[in-house]
Amino acid sequence: MGYSLQLYVVCAFAAIGGFCFGYDSGIISGVLTMPPFIAKMTGGDTYLKAIQTSVITGLLLAGCFVGSLFAGQLCERLSRKFTIIIASGVFVIGAAIQTGANGYSMILGGRFVAGLGVGSLSMSVPLYLSELAPKEIRGRLISLQQLTITIGLMVAFWVNVGTESMTDDAAWRIPLGIQMAPAVVLFVGTIFLPFSPRWLIKKGRNAEALSVLARLHSGGDETAPHVVAEYDEIISQVEHERVVSVDSYFELFKGTILRRLILGVLIQIFQQFTGINSIMYYAPVIFQQAGVPGRSASLIASGVNGVLNVLATIPAILYLDRLGRRFVLISGALVMGISMLLCGIVMAATGRVFKNETTGQMEVDMSGNIHASYFCIVMVYFFVAGFAYSWGPCGWVYPAEIYPLSIRSKGTSITTAANWLMNFIISLFVPVMLTTITWGTYLFFGCCCIVMAICVFLFFPETKGRSLEEMDVVFSGRILAFRDVKDADLKFKAQKQNEKTESFNDVKEEEV
Repeated sequence: MGYSLQLYVVCAFAAIGGFCFGYDSGIISGVLTMPPFIAKMTGGDTYLKAIQTSVITGLLLAGCFVGSLFAGQLCERLSRKFTIIIASGVFVIGAAIQTGANGYSMILGGRFVAGLGVGSLSMSVPLYLSELAPKEIRGRLISLQQLTITIGLMVAFWVNVGTESMTDDAAWRIPLGIQMAPAVVLFVGTIFLPFSPRWLIKKGRNAEALSVLARLHSGGDETAPHVVAEYDEIISQVEHERVVSVDSYFELFKGTILRRLILGVLIQIFQQFTGINSIMYYAPVIFQQAGVPGRSASLIASGVNGVLNVLATIPAILYLDRLGRRFVLISGALVMGISMLLCGIVMAATGRVFKNETTGQMEVDMSGNIHASYFCIVMVYFFVAGFAYSWGPCGWVYPAEIYPLSIRSKGTSITTAANWLMNFIISLFVPVMLTTITWGTYLFFGCCCIVMAICVFLFFPETKGRSLEEMDVVFSGRILAFRDVKDADLKFKAQKQNEKTESFNDVKEEEV
């Protein structure tokens, strides 16, 4: 079944929201180590304290937490489309404040405002993509957001390298200012994107919804069988939800929806306990700890890391809908866990932990063993690749596809808020961990990844190839998901047979 080019163009454009977050996360890691920025923020000191570094990175995440919660209501009332437009505008304002910052307080204010925009985008974009995408390629299209996040990270790292030689405030103002450009493009371009067909049907705009489905899924043919079938399925689901009044936050804590909420929150929390964002935020520091000499060399190593992140995300886009969510999540967690454990073990065995008399912080010196240094860097690269093809995209795909339409925006906003809350907490602790327990940080995240693989195997049911309206059946099975895989297939076959039987009986009744 072929899908129109317009579908891919619309989804790829909406995914620019991911670029905004990726670029901001990547750019701040380099900016935090720039001497002109440090001097401006501290009033002339030569280094930032660990708590200052934590707060600068963490306030963006606090804003993301708040923004993702508010976005749930905006998506419901104003539409997914208008929420993306508003979030883009808020991000531009936050980026402008950061660019013009004249001190520590102003940069913190800009980070929080930008976070409101990023949090809203991170919740509304996957929701919007999930409701535009056909079930056969839904994972691929939602994964576009993760791809743009990685592209944003990669661009940010190389912008940091490009401004390395500057010695005035332009060294950090230019990188921070660049992030306004994609947000402006998203703000203007989203005006011309279609509304979510599922949101339109919920609002009673059925003819417009059918037109959008036909335009995106069949090149404008409103009589195409798969378009008519999807349209009827959405109509049926909306009518059912209206009858049972499934539309309040309290419904999230009832029946199988509570199970979905728990799994959605867990997958977002787990995504942060991989440690990926901490490695992206503090990449230069991490590569220096692993033995890369000099700030320029560590920035270049981070840039290579960014390129690898993009390339390793592409397989997820191509194969996620074939391999399934469970396999991708479990294998990715194992790759990341083994990489982090090996990195920490080798760093502990070969590195020399000492206290920096200037900063008063613990550091690791691996300059005496170049082979061990390169091994640790390679393990970091394996870790990033493992995340990029698995928990990166699936962390956004899974929560966006599991809820009923009536509370999908509410459920997605809560799971996304859980992501940012955990990201915020971890970003506060990681700088302290890196400068106190040093190599123990890698062992901690390695163990977390192994636990995640076990949890997915035990509790997370497969959702590939199922329409958004079929998720009630997916999550009505056993709590131990690994025992329910075959049963789920049988249930769907039985459901399809019943639908065929009912359809045949309806035709017979009409004939009579």
